[in-house]
Amino acid sequence: MDTILYIIAGPLFLISFAGYLYVKLSLKPKDDSDLDDYYYEFEDQHPALAKYTKWSKITLSIAVIAALLLFLALVM
Repeated sequence: MDTILYIIAGPLFLISFAGYLYVKLSLKPKDDSDLDDYYYEFEDQHPALAKYTKWSKITLSIAVIAALLLFLALVM
């Protein structure tokens, strides 16, 4: 059981962490985008910022779940 969790959670954690870094470095809206033209209450509707926020949440959630699976494999 432990080895199965290690085999699943280890690569999942590494892939999701790499994906999280990719999202943070490349999908973040640049300074030259038109994000400043949006009113602050509606800036979450900006397409680039919405895509960045969505993928940031997804990859971070997967990394946390994989870390919990690794901890579970360590404890069991």
